[in-house]
Amino acid sequence: MTARDVEKDYYAALGVPKDADAPTIKKAYRKLARELHPDANPAGETRFKEVSQAYDVLSDITKRREYDEARALFGAGPRSPGSYPGGGVPGFDLGDLFARTGGAQGGFGDVLGGLFGGRGAAGTPRAPRRGTDVEAEVTLSFLDALRGVTVPLRLSTTGACAVCGGSGAAPGTVPKLCPTCSGAGVTSRSQGGFAFSEPCKTCRGGGRVVETPCASCRGEGRATVAKTLNVRLPVGVADGQKVRLAGRGGEGDRGGPAGDLMVTVHVTSHAFFGRRDNHLTVTVPVTFAEAALGAQISVPTLNGPVTLKLPAGTTTGRTFRVRGRGVPGKGASAAGDLLVTVEVAVPQNLSTEAKKALEAFAAASPQDPRAHLRVS
Repeated sequence: MTARDVEKDYYAALGVPKDADAPTIKKAYRKLARELHPDANPAGETRFKEVSQAYDVLSDITKRREYDEARALFGAGPRSPGSYPGGGVPGFDLGDLFARTGGAQGGFGDVLGGLFGGRGAAGTPRAPRRGTDVEAEVTLSFLDALRGVTVPLRLSTTGACAVCGGSGAAPGTVPKLCPTCSGAGVTSRSQGGFAFSEPCKTCRGGGRVVETPCASCRGEGRATVAKTLNVRLPVGVADGQKVRLAGRGGEGDRGGPAGDLMVTVHVTSHAFFGRRDNHLTVTVPVTFAEAALGAQISVPTLNGPVTLKLPAGTTTGRTFRVRGRGVPGKGASAAGDLLVTVEVAVPQNLSTEAKKALEAFAAASPQDPRAHLRVS
C-alpha cells in the first residue's frame, strides 16, 4: 500500500464535510449514485466507482475511523510513496481497510439494492429478494364489517413468468453458467495494491447468462400476474381501517419471501345503526304516553330484538346502555355496548278523540316548561 492510496479524499468524493454524520453521508451517496450509475449514465462509470468506494469506507464506523487515522498520519498534502518505509504506515494494515473497497458489501450493497432493485451486491451473487407489497380496496356492508366476512379480491402482482417459470429463458432452453465469472456474479481485478470486486458485466451479477430470452417476459423472469384471492377480513373492521395480510402480496424473487397485502376497508352506512368506537348506536322513537307513563319497548340488536324498560318521565334524547350488544369482540376482548337514544315521536295527524284527550290532559296538567326562560 502507498501513502497516495490512503490520501484519496473520500469526503470530497461525496461532497460532505469531514464531520458529516451517517445520514448525511448516506443521503449524499444515494444522490450521486442515482446520477452516476452506469444504467442511467454510462459515461459516469468511473466516477460511480469512486463514489461507491468512498461510501463503502465512510459508511462503516470501523473503516472510517481507520481511514481518518491513516490520513492524519499521512497528512493532507500529497506525498511520495517513499515517504514511509515500504510506502505504508507502520503498524497499520491498509489491506484490512481496503481489501473489500468497491466490493459493495454491507451498507453499500443494501443501498444499491434499494436504488436499482434486481442487481446483486458486488462480491456476492444476487441474493433472494422479498416480493412487493400490494395494496387493494374493498367495500363492505355495515353488518358484514361487524361480523367478519371472506371476500374475493382481484389483484395484479409481480411473480414468476408463467411461460419460462421465472428462468428468463425461452421454453426448451436454460440459462447457462456465465463464462466470465463462472457463476460467481462478480469479477475481481487488482490495481496497485488494491483488490477490487465488482458485479460481472456479462451476467450483471446474476451468475447466469440467458442466450435465448423468453419472449413473454423478455428475459426478466418476472411478469405481471392477475390472480383472485379469497381474503378473510376480521370481525369488527372499521371504515378506513387498513388490514395487513402477511405473505399475500407479490411473489418473492430467487426464493425470497412473498410481500404483504394491504387492504383498505370502506364500510357503507346502515339504515338505523351507527358506530362509535366499539359501541353501536341506535335511535328509537317512543310515544308521548310511553315516555310519560313508562313502558317496555322492543330494541333491535345484531342478534335479534331485546326488551328495554323505560322509566316514567323519560325525556327525549335520553340514552340507555344495553351491555354486550355492540360491536362483537375479537378473540378474548369483550363486545361493545348498544347505546339506545330515545326520541319522543309527535303525531302529525290526530283523530278527534285523541285531540280531545290531549286537551283534557293539558287542562289537567297546567305546566309551563319554558318558565325558566323568562327575563325578569
